[in-house]
Amino acid sequence: MYFLGLGLILLVMKYLQIDPVGAWSWLVVLAPFGLAVAWWAWADASGYTKRKAVEKDEQRKQARIDRNRAALGIGQAGKKRR
Repeated sequence: MYFLGLGLILLVMKYLQIDPVGAWSWLVVLAPFGLAVAWWAWADASGYTKRKAVEKDEQRKQARIDRNRAALGIGQAGKKRR
């Protein structure tokens, strides 16, 4: 996502001819978009994206369990009994 943001900023600066980016080659200005595509391809191929999604789901699930335990008055003592 950072590469995409950087690419957009550089693209606007190049289009508006803001120095020093206005003097740069289009290849340099568009390079962050290529890096973003490479990052997303690697993240999908390596399982990084799926692993992060599973971690987020697990955190949400644990937060829901903790809220329900607190609402029932079980608290931390309930976790130790498992």
